[in-house]
Amino acid sequence: MIDVIDLVKHYRASDGSVVRAVDGVSLAVAAGEMVGLLGANGAGKTTTLRVLATLLKPTSGTARVAGCDVQADPLGARRHLGFVSATTGVPDRLSAREIMRSYGRLHGMEERPLVRRIDELVRALGLAAFADRPAGRLSSGQRQRVSLARALVHDPPALVLDEPTNALDVVGARDLLHLLDGLRGDGRAILLSTHRLHEIERRCDRFVIIHGGRVVAQGTPAEVLGPHGSLEEAFFAAIGSGERGACAGAGEASP
Repeated sequence: MIDVIDLVKHYRASDGSVVRAVDGVSLAVAAGEMVGLLGANGAGKTTTLRVLATLLKPTSGTARVAGCDVQADPLGARRHLGFVSATTGVPDRLSAREIMRSYGRLHGMEERPLVRRIDELVRALGLAAFADRPAGRLSSGQRQRVSLARALVHDPPALVLDEPTNALDVVGARDLLHLLDGLRGDGRAILLSTHRLHEIERRCDRFVIIHGGRVVAQGTPAEVLGPHGSLEEAFFAAIGSGERGACAGAGEASP
């Protein structure tokens, strides 16, 4: 459902040097699967997710959502994808219903099916108590539920989430992750980026760890954890290996 193959995204810095934000990342997420994308700040997680969401153009490589290439068919990719980010706010003056209606119309949904879909999401995501309240009067957890509803209004089969629990407290994060469990159970493909490793250690079907723009480890929980006692330990071991590999590579490339 989500395919990333040898994805590269380079930037030109102000001093003329090339910044390799993403440098050959490959990953896949099947329907009914939740994959955790892990990495420190600057590892390339957000850049990878923004390419999938058609917000950035890759330098090279391939990214597809439900078979739609994000460069050749960006509208097709958007039709099949819901994108949620902790930094993408909802308009303060609009209610949850108004936000969902606006996005549904942007996706070309007819009015009657759109109203039914909004009612479904209000029930499924527990929005009834505040669905008609301006978003500016909602808590951070409620606003994130509205953001998820906005991403789901067109019923996409794939969902990409960039640090979705970042602004949430413990209860809000737990509730959101329970919702994601249900969405995966409905057959959606979910790619989730987070710094809170303990939240997803027992939730994801697979993990992909990137460091310095490259994949340094990926696999099932058992494969990634290996001899390590926790996902956190496995994560630090993987990025430590990535740093040593980068140093060795730099040395070999030197004249």
